[in-house]
Amino acid sequence: MRQASLDVVYELAKKDKRVFFIGSDLGVGVLQKFKDEMPERFLMEGVSEANIVGLAAGLAMEGKIVYINTIATFLTRRCFEQIVLDLCLHNVNVRLLASGGGLVYTPLGPTHEAIDDIAILRAIPNMTIVAPADAEEMRRVMAQTLDYPGPMYIRFAKGGDPIVTREDIPFKIGKALLYREGSDALVITTGITLQNGLEAAERLAQEGLEITVLHVPTVKPLDKESILKAADRVATVVTIEEHTILGGLGGAVAEILAEANFNPGKKFKRIGIPDVFPKKYGSQASLMKEFKITTDHLVDVLKNLVNSEIPAKLSESELVKAASPKYEASLAIKKEKRE
Repeated sequence: MRQASLDVVYELAKKDKRVFFIGSDLGVGVLQKFKDEMPERFLMEGVSEANIVGLAAGLAMEGKIVYINTIATFLTRRCFEQIVLDLCLHNVNVRLLASGGGLVYTPLGPTHEAIDDIAILRAIPNMTIVAPADAEEMRRVMAQTLDYPGPMYIRFAKGGDPIVTREDIPFKIGKALLYREGSDALVITTGITLQNGLEAAERLAQEGLEITVLHVPTVKPLDKESILKAADRVATVVTIEEHTILGGLGGAVAEILAEANFNPGKKFKRIGIPDVFPKKYGSQASLMKEFKITTDHLVDVLKNLVNSEIPAKLSESELVKAASPKYEASLAIKKEKRE
């Protein structure tokens, strides 16, 4: 996925002299053709990410389109103030290419695991956040970055992930993509969890359950209209992401579902990393299994929610009572005072 994105950066740079690339100690050979053919627009800085963001902002203010590539945690945690003040406040055209989104760098431990990168950046005005599912979708994303306004954060997976996206489903930054329709439940995915969503839907179809799979490569701005339209048709909604459940895709979907005032009987579940620092070392796959970000767990969650009893629609007075356990007691106190 990373290689696909850098290949497109090179092609864009050949076509447009506004394109600059800045790397942060990425090693020998990264974008070597770019360096050889356009050295004046290729910069490889040391391990000073905050400075790099400031440099990129200055170039962007002069009309350049700047692509920065380094590890996701370094781009987000180390550079937060520079991203806010230099990039987003000025709404400049800088693209943050973030290697190792999620649990990719599990062998290096919590310092390198980008489990909170989406949450960190979602709160910043003007920031666009994209998490492609595979290398082919990455190419579609990158092709649209040249003229897209404002700063962008583009999250890379490990690489070598199965190609599960489809060319016949038109890709557009900011839009959710409908991969499968069903009436029993809705699964909302982002990044590589599209594979889990499609696999779960296929397995459950063999058991008579029809699952809608809505892929959300753009986490911000979120395609609220498509999410609410899909959610309105089902009683169960599940999100799955390789990210903490706090502030990521699941949190964003929960916010818009809450404001939509759906029937209280609608069921909702977030699958992702709980509110912990990952303690174990190993592989990305081993920690995905540890935190149950798997197809097997998604299947179990969907079956349990779909087959559980759906509460009857509550009246307005019943909703008030449900929201306040002390409702009856408060009424008695008020009555006593009046008497």
